[in-house]
Amino acid sequence: MYTLFKKEINSFLNSIIGYIVLTVFLVITGLFLWVFPIEFNIPDYGYSSINGLFVIAPWVFLFLIPAITMRSFADERKSGTLELLYTKPLTDYQLIGAKFLAGMLLVVIALIPTIFYYLTVYFLGLPPGNIDSGATWGSYIGLLFLGGAFVSIGVFASSLSDSQIIAFILAVFLCGFMYIGFEFIYTLSLFGPADLFVKSLGIQAHYASISRGVIDTRDILHFLSVIGFFLLLTKLSVERRQW
Repeated sequence: MYTLFKKEINSFLNSIIGYIVLTVFLVITGLFLWVFPIEFNIPDYGYSSINGLFVIAPWVFLFLIPAITMRSFADERKSGTLELLYTKPLTDYQLIGAKFLAGMLLVVIALIPTIFYYLTVYFLGLPPGNIDSGATWGSYIGLLFLGGAFVSIGVFASSLSDSQIIAFILAVFLCGFMYIGFEFIYTLSLFGPADLFVKSLGIQAHYASISRGVIDTRDILHFLSVIGFFLLLTKLSVERRQW
């Protein structure tokens, strides 16, 4: 499993697409936080906060993570290396786990440079350190869980098709629905007393909760359930494609 994990990481980092994806994430968040004269602009905002990052990042992840995961199974199947992996002493869970963990590591790599935003605001604040560190780190934890959910969805989407483009589009749709789809259904007030339950099925409500700096076990269990559900679907998909 570790060998496959390293192969996935090296495959991504040895390709120009990998660096383009990571660069695009940092450029977009940097422009919105420091350059564009909008409500998320840190110098114009007047407060020691990087909350804008945690508002923008999920929308960037909505496209970034499908771009990372679209080749997980689609490229393996198209190149014929997936059949070779089936001959190795790997279980389906190890195969899927290696691809999921590789995707998660890439999410962490993308987030690490953004800590510079936090340090900048921390030292430039009046007085220095005048920033809600608890809420900030809570938001980072929320982003990691959000990234995990999106990675599991992306890996599942990649297992459904031989085409990376189709896998990308499908992953964007599924991630978008899981993030804001239930919120949209909630606003329609179609289910009466069950509307709040429908809202709780979506990712956005739980991400917003963690971003306040309060780590609630209900939010963590929701993210873990979403991740586990889509990884299970991936296993079923992989088994079906072996028949």
